[in-house]
Amino acid sequence: MLKDKGVHFLAIEGVIGVGKTALARIISERWNALCIEENYAQNPFLEKFYENPEPYAFQTQLFFLLDRHKQLQNSALQSDLFHDLLVSDYTYDKDAIFAAQNLTDSEYAMYETVAKSLDKDLPRPDLVVYLQASVPTLLNRIKSRGREMEKTIEGSYLKDLQARYDHHFWHYRNAPVIIINTDNIDFVHNESHLQMILEIIESCPTQTTYFVPTGN
Repeated sequence: MLKDKGVHFLAIEGVIGVGKTALARIISERWNALCIEENYAQNPFLEKFYENPEPYAFQTQLFFLLDRHKQLQNSALQSDLFHDLLVSDYTYDKDAIFAAQNLTDSEYAMYETVAKSLDKDLPRPDLVVYLQASVPTLLNRIKSRGREMEKTIEGSYLKDLQARYDHHFWHYRNAPVIIINTDNIDFVHNESHLQMILEIIESCPTQTTYFVPTGN
């Protein structure tokens, strides 16, 4: 188990539609983990942001920042004797990626001031799994899950966001990162594909590792 290798907090990351939450839920069920999921549905500004990004970007981002901070702070305070692992479908650091993508310079400066004041005593992941996929794959998955508010997401937005994610996790030094390309696999519906993912996670590499499953 991961805890025997010093991993008590596992974070799943990736761009919109890549499968973060699905994998986090599977891991929580298979490995007796407490699962923390991003509260996107509770963000009162998110749908408005997708419809008209510019006037709602700051409110949307600030809600996510405060909510993620609250979730992680609560997980650090609670003593959970019934789970072997904490798994989340985000990292606290990812918030700054979206802020840099969506906010104006003045908004980002204000956001950064708030973020730095909150960035204390939060649990940090011992291992990060960064799921990658090409823009066409992401668009297909977003379409398949059928969230009404996401219908306006454009490939150009995902491409820019993917580039920011790649840069962030290639230079991430707070924990080992497993970068998994998911273009050719379906770990939700294919057990053999899922087992490939779980095995590489269980190997607990000590440095950034890039894994490209073939799907065979």
